[in-house]
Amino acid sequence: STRVRSSAASDVYKRQLANIIIVTDRLSEIWLMTTLRKSTIMEKTRYERTKQMISILDYDAGNIKSVEKAVQYLGEEAVITRDRDVIMASDKVILPGVGSFGDAMGKIREYGLENVIYDVVDAGKPFLGICLGLQLLFKTSEESPEATGLGILDGEILRIPDAPGLKIPQIGWNNLEINPKARLFKGLPENPYVYFVHSYYLKAKNPEDVAASTFYSTQIHASVERGNVFACQFHPEKSSEVGLKILKNFIDLEV
Repeated sequence: STRVRSSAASDVYKRQLANIIIVTDRLSEIWLMTTLRKSTIMEKTRYERTKQMISILDYDAGNIKSVEKAVQYLGEEAVITRDRDVIMASDKVILPGVGSFGDAMGKIREYGLENVIYDVVDAGKPFLGICLGLQLLFKTSEESPEATGLGILDGEILRIPDAPGLKIPQIGWNNLEINPKARLFKGLPENPYVYFVHSYYLKAKNPEDVAASTFYSTQIHASVERGNVFACQFHPEKSSEVGLKILKNFIDLEV
């Protein structure tokens, strides 16, 4: 009788042990699968990060999608965002813009982007303003005298003077006189043509900031560079191969 109970107890123990082994094996399998999956994700992320992430600031600016498509065409990851964490984690930042100076600054402040822009610039990330995005880098504009811009660079945003035979806004192609030291224009031919749409123009305070100029009724500072801050009054995303080369130069920057 004792042997029978002992045998039964032994069988129960064996079954329990077998169940423990099965459960342990299953847990080991799950752990292995999880580890392999995490490893795969990490490898994929490492591979994907060979692309640069370019944040395009979303403040209802108008030409965002064309800038996004141009960046993607150049093989990089473009993210349209107003999320601070995403912007600060990106490799480079673009501030596009179509519209009025005052309305744009109102939107930038409404979406909490003003301090984010300052943080991006202070962090040394390459930053590119396009069209209205260039004008917003300055403190004031004749277009919206009551509005205060970002004030990152020094200069005046003025209305293009009326002139016989010229229409305002300027809409169309114009050639550039390039500063040979300008990094945005590296590898471009002399006096390249780019596409403008604007009624207001930049008169920069510091000549050393001017990367390119053009003439339309008056001398226009069409592009500026200082440190990690770059800007174009024209639209590189609409300026054919020349514009794509300018965007590629920005993407390739190391500052």
